[in-house]
Amino acid sequence: MPVISRMLLNKEVVMLKLHVEKSVSPRILFATLLVASLALAPAHLGRSQNAPPPQTPQQQPDQAAPDAGGPAADSGTIAIPKKKEKTEDAPPPAPAAPKIKNPEGMPNFSLRVEVPEVTVDVGVLLEKTHQFVPGLKPGNFRVYEDGVEQKVAGFKRVEAPITALLLCEFASTSYSFIYDMRNAAWSFAQQLRPQDYVAMMTFDLRTQIVTDFTQDKMQLYRAINSLYIPGFQERNLFDALYEAEDRLSRIEGRKYIILIASGRDTFSKLTLDKIMQKVKATPDITIFTVSTGGAMRVMTEGRGGMGGQMRDMDYLQADNEMRTFANITGGMSFFPRFVGEMPDIFSTINQTIRSKYQLVYHPTNPKQDGTYRKLRVELVDAEGKPLRIQDEKQKPLKYDIIARDGYRARQEVE
Repeated sequence: MPVISRMLLNKEVVMLKLHVEKSVSPRILFATLLVASLALAPAHLGRSQNAPPPQTPQQQPDQAAPDAGGPAADSGTIAIPKKKEKTEDAPPPAPAAPKIKNPEGMPNFSLRVEVPEVTVDVGVLLEKTHQFVPGLKPGNFRVYEDGVEQKVAGFKRVEAPITALLLCEFASTSYSFIYDMRNAAWSFAQQLRPQDYVAMMTFDLRTQIVTDFTQDKMQLYRAINSLYIPGFQERNLFDALYEAEDRLSRIEGRKYIILIASGRDTFSKLTLDKIMQKVKATPDITIFTVSTGGAMRVMTEGRGGMGGQMRDMDYLQADNEMRTFANITGGMSFFPRFVGEMPDIFSTINQTIRSKYQLVYHPTNPKQDGTYRKLRVELVDAEGKPLRIQDEKQKPLKYDIIARDGYRARQEVE
């Protein structure tokens, strides 16, 4: 504070004191002096234009304990960071990334490339004993798609639990057909393992699910034993097979249909062409067929005049259809004449299903146009010649290569 201002203030205070001291008590005098000093302060306490503004003293938090007797409030110092002041010397912010615009007329798009992959299950069995041939290497296999050799990218031997549907003809025709069907189904059930899933469906004029998928052998046995009195004489094989394919296509993984029937179709809504298209469109389902009524056909073949000849022609056509269903899906077909053949037949089916070689390749024709591609698998030796298999006595053994006849390329959805 300037010295002149301070002196003037002191002089006025003294004069006021002398004037009121004679007539006012000390308390009133002190209050008067205090009010006068506060009133005169703005006039005399001048400050320079460049002086900083006065700072307001920070209010101290109340440290008194609350009335309820709880803990006192935290009286520690709270540091509040100051906001950064903008200065002229501060560096400018980083420039935003430039936005690249597509040329006019060029829409935004994403590119996704899908490489098709084909998996082929191959079974190699000795022709005479139906024994699986182990020990084959990737170099022993050659895969052809529409006559063009494909490069095998993946190879492994597969032996896993099975998921199968037992599809049985149960129509009111001749008891010999029902007898063969029951024995065949019983032989199949005996070959099952605890990890296998099996369901059973019968058909005549319509289909019926006898038991859903189960791992309980006894449940399957009870379902077989319940088949005594059929309902209709018609045998709608094509309709039943289509429904079986449709049901199994909803289940992931490799599935099998064990078709036990005479092979004749008498009243189906579907034609043979329709059911063939369905069978070809489900590459993950393999069909094994077992014909029934063989013993009766042997006894009646060539008898009955014109009617007998027509009947024989119907059964020959039925055999051809059963064989075709199995061949195009990589399965096997059997035509037993006696009940004693059933255990060996289903032992072969069981071994074929569980023991396979799995080949994976990327087709040279990548188009997904929905066309049917023919497949052919060959076995070769190290020199590229047809593979020869011999027994312990160096005698050549004939073998069968069991694989799908082809597959249908997936149709692209636009």
